[in-house]
Amino acid sequence: MTWRNWAGNQRTTPTRRVVARTTEDVVAAVKEAARDGLRVKATGSGHSFTGIGAPDGIALAVPSQGVPEVRGMLATVPAGMTIRALNAALWEQGLALPNLGDIDAQTVAGAVATGTHGTGAAHTGIAARIRELAMVLADGSVVTASAAEHPEILHHARVGLGALGVVTAVTLECVPAFALHATESALPLAEVLAGFDELAAQHDHVEFYWFPHTDVAATKINDRTTATGPTRGRIGAWVGDELLGNGAFELVCRAGAVVPSAVPTLNRVMAGQMANAEYVDRSYRVFTSPRRVRFKEMEYAVPRAALGEAFAGLRAAAERHGADVTFPVEVRVAAADDVPLSTASGRDSAYLAVHVHHTRPHEAYFAAVESVMTALDGRPHWGKLHTRTAAGLAASYPEFADFVALRDRLDPERRFGNAHLERILGASG
Repeated sequence: MTWRNWAGNQRTTPTRRVVARTTEDVVAAVKEAARDGLRVKATGSGHSFTGIGAPDGIALAVPSQGVPEVRGMLATVPAGMTIRALNAALWEQGLALPNLGDIDAQTVAGAVATGTHGTGAAHTGIAARIRELAMVLADGSVVTASAAEHPEILHHARVGLGALGVVTAVTLECVPAFALHATESALPLAEVLAGFDELAAQHDHVEFYWFPHTDVAATKINDRTTATGPTRGRIGAWVGDELLGNGAFELVCRAGAVVPSAVPTLNRVMAGQMANAEYVDRSYRVFTSPRRVRFKEMEYAVPRAALGEAFAGLRAAAERHGADVTFPVEVRVAAADDVPLSTASGRDSAYLAVHVHHTRPHEAYFAAVESVMTALDGRPHWGKLHTRTAAGLAASYPEFADFVALRDRLDPERRFGNAHLERILGASG
């Protein structure tokens, strides 16, 4: 009965598990939880590093089966469907999401609840594409929140942290299916930092990975295209995604833990090998890649203008506290949106993410980075490790108090709460 997340750093023992195949099953589970005095938590696929989805009462798997119901550019999908399954299903109907993160194993509801965002100076995260939500509330009632009905619920629940109700279906505004031209290359870090604003303005989706203790940045630039090549064959894809991105990288992580003095050399080699490709493919195949090397992660969003200062502080923290860190730092950007608890709410944002192998200690490294980001009014990714509490977070989000008030109204007994949500939202209104 033990529940654990993907990284293995969060574990609980729920009272029982329920697999819901319909909205009626979700309603029954919520009512049974109230009858038995238990909390209920939709568990998703466990890709959050925080305890935001940890169940301590009923562990509820929400409906995941079915095909998208398409109306023009709108697609209504089961909340428990994975991003991977959604991408393939949308493509069959000539549709796609305009921006994605780099992992596709999350459920749709889990991805939007925690603010999954991807990269692109003119692009927002997935939650900003939500036009309608079906949700079971704490009293067992079912609401469909849209611009016409329950607009205040839609406004806040797009990044709802799992605190407002159990989402059973999500309606997303899509775009026509498109291909991306990916160009990956290793460049001097100083050159990338100096020209990053220009790169982000000239290309659709730009990010870079900096390997600590090196002067190398592995860049990834993705642009929309009508071209059909160059293509990446099965062998090339396997070498890039599986051999280098997973198999060889796992060995590098283990070697770095044993011989920390070798980490700079190992990182320089991996940076060059992992950033050496050019190909055209379906958008979702370019955006996402498999992640089989398990890790722990923290990510902060800072105002876009603060990227340089944030990166300098992060680099200093890595030098002091990350001697054996082989995982690269990931840097991305996103456009401002109007979602109250989105990390890009009301401001163009830069994202800086730090990682360590799941077997390695992270506390000192992450704490040093968090100190830098907090000083720059950074907002932590809701699904990634941080130590912030409601008191500090409230100052970073203009509509934080409104969200908490809605939580208090919809779920006065905290049927959908857990210890982590109490920490970040407060235990009572």
